[in-house]
Amino acid sequence: MRGSFVVLVLAACSSAPPPPRVHAFRLLPGQDLRAGIQRFVDEHGIEAGWIATCVGSLTEWSLRFANEPDGRRGAGHFEIVSLCGTVSRHGSHLHLAVADGEGRTIGGHVLEGCRVYTTAELVIGESPAHVFTRAQDGSTPWAELQIGWRR
Repeated sequence: MRGSFVVLVLAACSSAPPPPRVHAFRLLPGQDLRAGIQRFVDEHGIEAGWIATCVGSLTEWSLRFANEPDGRRGAGHFEIVSLCGTVSRHGSHLHLAVADGEGRTIGGHVLEGCRVYTTAELVIGESPAHVFTRAQDGSTPWAELQIGWRR
């Protein structure tokens, strides 16, 4: 009996972080990819998440390319071949690659204006131990990821 008590006390005092959570959802035709993701993150109070996977298609893309001040847009039918990034109710940072009917691929920083064609099936992982915020920290001119611990 005494040995059982010690194990229970040690387990209760363990400092191991809680396991990651998994969220899965689908965006419907016509929905905005970026706005839909941020709405889900906000509604579920996700503090520190990441895009685990996304498959689907778009009729419009809106991206900002590397080191460019403004975004560009395209219309047609595109497969989502990659979506990655960090998500938080404090701000998200997403990159997208899409391929056209010939397999030509284009990618960049996701802006609002990416319209779902048939579906966007997403899985988001979430760390219950962290908080992601964005702030200008002097390392670049932009608000960059700041990683903190939940209390």
